[in-house]
Amino acid sequence: MRLRLACFQAPATDRPDGSPDPVADREANLAALDEAAGRAAAEGAQLIITPEMYLTGYNLGAEAVASVAEGRFAESAQAVSRIALKHGIAVLYGYPDLDGDGVVFNAVQLIGADGLPLANYRKTHLFGEVDRAAFAPGDELVVQADLDGVRVGLMICYDVEFPETVRAHADAGTQVLLVPTALMRPYEYVPRQIVPARAIESQLFVAYVNRVGVERDFVYAGESRVVAPDGRELAVGSDHEELLIADVDLADLAASREVNTYLPDRRTDLYGEKKK
Repeated sequence: MRLRLACFQAPATDRPDGSPDPVADREANLAALDEAAGRAAAEGAQLIITPEMYLTGYNLGAEAVASVAEGRFAESAQAVSRIALKHGIAVLYGYPDLDGDGVVFNAVQLIGADGLPLANYRKTHLFGEVDRAAFAPGDELVVQADLDGVRVGLMICYDVEFPETVRAHADAGTQVLLVPTALMRPYEYVPRQIVPARAIESQLFVAYVNRVGVERDFVYAGESRVVAPDGRELAVGSDHEELLIADVDLADLAASREVNTYLPDRRTDLYGEKKK
């Protein structure tokens, strides 16, 4: 079983006209997604992944984020659904998620190729004031969906830097971990070192999809990656906008798990809280 991924390493979203409004042009971002989804589908991709908070921009400030947050079935979700259906490709996109109580979450939503929602994940590990000032933390650690016979798991940026979160996905049966991110410099060690380590130690594929360019005082690092469970880099991004294509093959996952027996060799009987 194979899944062809398209990683849309999209540009940062400062307005080119110098407007003081920090919020990105959502219509322009939807148009860019439409174009990228068309290219990805033409190359046989079954899924396109955008960066964290793709629709609105990430480094906005709490007030701006609250002003553009939407429910998961609102207008923007419907626009993404139309793009997915138009091109026959699943879409994972980042956005500010507003719940019924007025609470805002940093979220990603997976829309199937038929335009129907498959899963919604809210970031559980918040990074610094940029997250904590604007978002509440999600309380569901493992969110998964079945996509063309492959079990995918959803995560956002800082989440992947905690080995426990990735291991929880491995234990729950995730085969391909999808990680939209908005990683800024000087944290390039995350895609270069941490992401491959997570793929190897938890024996799954990791697709880590970042932004590029400048957004207010953040300079995004790019370097999106798709890493196999044996540590091979199936696709590596640079520091500019691009569409990366990578194939993940579950036969490779099975072969790697046969050689690298980290999961069954764990001494889980020793990992609990130490008794006094």
